[in-house]
Amino acid sequence: MKIHLSNGEWKLMNVLWEQGSSTITELTKHLAPDTGWSKHTIITMLSRLEGKGAVSHQEGMRAKRYFPQLRKEEAAHFATEQFLSRVYGGSLGLMLNAMVSNHALSQEDIDELSTILEQAKEENS
Repeated sequence: MKIHLSNGEWKLMNVLWEQGSSTITELTKHLAPDTGWSKHTIITMLSRLEGKGAVSHQEGMRAKRYFPQLRKEEAAHFATEQFLSRVYGGSLGLMLNAMVSNHALSQEDIDELSTILEQAKEENS
């Protein structure tokens, strides 16, 4: 599912992914200290996310419960593709070159990338 999430929507979705489901009150308690968002802001964001198909709600008890419909892995994959396309013209090599040139990779990062590349090489053979 290719759904673009804003920075704020990522924050809200991360809570839903972590909790599995939440009410508006629970989301407000969790997010307000860090973001300052009111209940009304969260309601607006949930409405927008429902429109995108990223969340759904279930009515029943006293309060609506909101559930993520978008898997975190799908959202991360799409966001990564968008970033790579927007910033590096889709070139993973250019991005890695920029990271290496700026010394943004630790030895641990390099070792992890080497392992990933070796696995990819084996899978493509």
